[in-house]
Amino acid sequence: MQEYDIPLHDIKPILEVQEYSLYYFVALSILIIFLLLAFGYILYKHFKTKQRLNLRAEHYNLLKTVDLSDTKNAAYGITLYGLTFRDDSPRHTEMYQNIVTRLQEYKYKKSVAAFESEVLGYIDVYKGMIDV
Repeated sequence: MQEYDIPLHDIKPILEVQEYSLYYFVALSILIIFLLLAFGYILYKHFKTKQRLNLRAEHYNLLKTVDLSDTKNAAYGITLYGLTFRDDSPRHTEMYQNIVTRLQEYKYKKSVAAFESEVLGYIDVYKGMIDV
């Protein structure tokens, strides 16, 4: 067999090409993970806010339906449910503290008298101040 040694002038040698696909993949993966975490955080905040608003609405309805003829349980209920709205404004805080001090005499006793008309007035004013 005879071999021909022909010089090839048109063909260039093989060059090493830099491969960046791994870097692109890692960058894309980090971006996707970041977007998923951001989306998860937004969903978390949405449901947390929605739950808080529902709790406020629920406590407002319970506060409106407190049976004022059962003085002792009403005093405890107003204190508990009114606490949800205490930090809405400085006026709410002041009014809540005022009601709590007036309700102290109706708590922690075996038998209590009916609410005085002044206390009932404060309770109605506090209920009217609440925005849900």
